[in-house]
Order: sequence, then C-alpha cells, then structure tokens
Amino acid sequence: MSIGIPKDTRSGETRVTATPETVNKLRAKGFEILIEKSAGIDSRR
Repeated sequence: MSIGIPKDTRSGETRVTATPETVNKLRAKGFEILIEKSAGIDSRR
C-alpha cells in the first residue's frame, strides 16, 4: 500500500502531515511512502 505526503498549498501553512520518525515506522511496516517534492521545506524556518 502507498501513502502520499503532499506539499500544503494553503498560504502561510508550513506543516507537513508526517515526521521522519513516522515515515520510518510506516516503511518498517511495509508501506511505500511518496513525498511530494519540497513538502515541508518552509517548516525549517
């Protein structure tokens, strides 16, 4: 099963729906994680 993590397009929104820890846990359970390019880039500020 695949899970997609999209980049939020709402103005001023910088959060992402998954953390690196969550992604690793899901991968360990056999999920394929697809992360949209630049998702979370603004959350580093």
